[in-house]
Amino acid sequence: MAIDVNLLLYASDRGSPHHHAAEEFLKGCAAEREILCFGWLTLMAYVRISTHSRIFARPLSPDSAMKNVEMLLGLPQVRVLSEGERFWACYREVTGELPVRGNLVPDAHLVALMLEHDVPLLYTNDTDFKKFSSIRVRDPLTP
Repeated sequence: MAIDVNLLLYASDRGSPHHHAAEEFLKGCAAEREILCFGWLTLMAYVRISTHSRIFARPLSPDSAMKNVEMLLGLPQVRVLSEGERFWACYREVTGELPVRGNLVPDAHLVALMLEHDVPLLYTNDTDFKKFSSIRVRDPLTP
């Protein structure tokens, strides 16, 4: 399974109405043995957004954000998805389903990474991912 950046951000943002649910979801994932996949773009988006004062009411320091990433990377079941030889073909396949522009570009990037690495399930609160038929999407924040 893969995890989207919004769940990481909610877990770090104590002011978010989703904070507690996202934090509990991630703690549960950390306690399980199931493989957790993150794209580098997801981890870097987390650092970018969680430290941004116009987006986060109480932004993290760069060091705190990077320590959070390092904690994730230190879990034995975490895998980081990188672009391989098939990435562009997978991206073209994913973007052939619908017109991809603007904010859908990084979403399509993550979906293409998942497709390339045979990761079928994404946990996210972002409904835009439901537009991509090549993955399954689950929102762990809603019952």
